[in-house]
Amino acid sequence: MSIYRAPLQDIRFVIDHWLQAPAAWAESERFAGVDSALAHQLLEEGARFAEHQLLPLNMSGDREGCSFHAGKVTTPKGFRQAYQRYVEGGWPGLTCAVEHGGQGLPLLLGAALHEVIYACNHGWAMYSGIAHGAYECLRTFGSAELCRAWLGKIVSGECLPTMCLTEPQAGSDVGLIRTQARVDEAGAYRLTGNKVFISGGEHDLTDNIVHLVLARLPDAPAGSRGLSLFLVPKLTEQSQSNGVHCTGIEHKMGIHASATCSLSFDQAQGWLIGEPHCGLAALFVMMNSARTYVGQQGLAHAESAGQRALAYAQARVQMRAVVRPEGAPAAAADPVALHPAVRRVLWQSRALTEGMRAIGYWSAHLLDLAEQSQGAARHTLEARIGLLTPVVKAFFTEQGFQLASDALQVFGGYGYVTESGIEQTVRDSRVAMIYEGTNEIQANDLLVRKVLGDRGEALESLLDHVLEDAGLASDAEGRRWAQQLHVASDGLRAWVRGLVRHDDREYAYRAAGDFLQALAMVLLGHAWARAARLALMQVEQPFYRRKRQTAAYFFDHLWLRFEYRLQCLQMAELPLPFVDDL
Repeated sequence: MSIYRAPLQDIRFVIDHWLQAPAAWAESERFAGVDSALAHQLLEEGARFAEHQLLPLNMSGDREGCSFHAGKVTTPKGFRQAYQRYVEGGWPGLTCAVEHGGQGLPLLLGAALHEVIYACNHGWAMYSGIAHGAYECLRTFGSAELCRAWLGKIVSGECLPTMCLTEPQAGSDVGLIRTQARVDEAGAYRLTGNKVFISGGEHDLTDNIVHLVLARLPDAPAGSRGLSLFLVPKLTEQSQSNGVHCTGIEHKMGIHASATCSLSFDQAQGWLIGEPHCGLAALFVMMNSARTYVGQQGLAHAESAGQRALAYAQARVQMRAVVRPEGAPAAAADPVALHPAVRRVLWQSRALTEGMRAIGYWSAHLLDLAEQSQGAARHTLEARIGLLTPVVKAFFTEQGFQLASDALQVFGGYGYVTESGIEQTVRDSRVAMIYEGTNEIQANDLLVRKVLGDRGEALESLLDHVLEDAGLASDAEGRRWAQQLHVASDGLRAWVRGLVRHDDREYAYRAAGDFLQALAMVLLGHAWARAARLALMQVEQPFYRRKRQTAAYFFDHLWLRFEYRLQCLQMAELPLPFVDDL
């Protein structure tokens, strides 16, 4: 059942009205030539590509999977041809700078495009999704010579990049990495070691693959401070094998069409990116980009699952509804969409998905604004992005999986069989909670590093912004929602101030997950309070009337989640027993 259609109307609403991005572009030297009409045309073309080229391959790619033989990976039928069309359309360089061969368009448009691509075919998108992060890393830290040799090939799509961190003994704790980089007699770096769980580490979409590899130099200090980052191509510029070997692919719960590889580096030649022993600083540029895109995966799964659930619920007839809408014809049985339990799932899906879209796109838009800002303004924007990024990655991916599971429940038994397609969404969405830093690590990063790291200053600024915007409400309902946000902000501020003074070092780590969830609810409240205020001006139109209805559902039914999380934060002060006490 391939029924997904890109939610272009809501995407336009977020970009044009919620963010007012075209006005910001008009004031920007870099994006002055980008207007609303161009953005919409581009996204319509991107949606057409994804729906026509990628969506038909989603289920077949899942069933066929990737095959591995003699060190080579073959992707599912049609994947290579779809990638060639992707390259021909100029999509790889959409948000890359013009001077590097790209189109120089805003990251916001890239985020919107990738939401649609991930919704249509998560497995296929895994090959290309990390390319922009690799581009940012290389252009920021790579030498002029290295950029001349490889940057243009990444921008054009001639080469696809990977990120090689994980080893059998070193997952999120990269300080345990053992891969070695030594200088040979000719002065070249030679890398030896093994990496696992490398997405797209080997495939047949491009002839060459560019690996960004964390490794240790002989004089490196122990731990994460001793890591350096290297560019290691599968083939040299002379198209010769470079000692990079795929030793196998993983057999996974989901995203079967994405080759997750084990790689062996055997005296492979590499080129240093940035300074020796400073690899993590360079890699975080790539990882932060990757986390933003992983968040879009969660949003994409939520949207796709919601569309499937709604279509099925409106078509599937089962039992008589307790109460029918006025004017509904009497029948022996009604669509399950009329039953309260299903209506709750459908409203919840819409409220969370459309709210996440606003917050996710906001994060991407702030990246555009920060790149063009300087001084204190840039610092403020980057601090705000620092808070939003772990929320986007962790909360969005959790909701992508949960809403997909809820959608499967709407299908009943038909959801559990492969023909429905929703079971694939459940399987595919689960991995996003794990990679690019597990959601638990994202929560620790948010509270311990980002909030407590500056004693709550960035959080105070973010909450001030939320309340200032909510305070613009001109109607009684909007003012009531603004008051709910005000009370919530006061609660979070008070808790963080108390935590700053607390002497239990583990308290923040016990509370981190609930804090991220609580902040996510405040951000969603901001999204819906603002959306409802903007919709009030055109409430007679069905789209805007639904916006008001969904905002009301969020604050009346889902807002209790914030109150629950705030109570959890208080309870986290209690010590947590160790496993031996179970």
